[in-house]
Amino acid sequence: MGNSGMVIDTGIFIEYLRKQDKSKTILASLPNNAVLFVSAVTVYELMMGATDLQKKSDVEILLDGVSVLPFTAEVSLKAAEIYHSLRRQNLLIEFRDIFIAATALTFQLPVKTLNQKHFQRIDSLELI
Repeated sequence: MGNSGMVIDTGIFIEYLRKQDKSKTILASLPNNAVLFVSAVTVYELMMGATDLQKKSDVEILLDGVSVLPFTAEVSLKAAEIYHSLRRQNLLIEFRDIFIAATALTFQLPVKTLNQKHFQRIDSLELI
């Protein structure tokens, strides 16, 4: 995969959806040539938060052209590995974050997140 590819964490899309001035968001500041991916878990999280038709439409427009990475058997095994490692160190984070990190690791992509504190607990996960 190319160097410009990255998995965008849910929080970055939420920031974009909430901010009045879209130009001041992290999403808007990404390079134009950046290839954006999301975990299927992020699609779930965004749609879970889309409580009406307008919000659902906003999410669909936002994700248009973003490749969705599937939650595969390989991703689930990687997620379990991350879970056990974090649990041993008493550093557990939310399951959905573990799933997103496992997706990024499986597809060998770095993660762009607002939640550096949690994601940096995961060994070998590259953060942008």
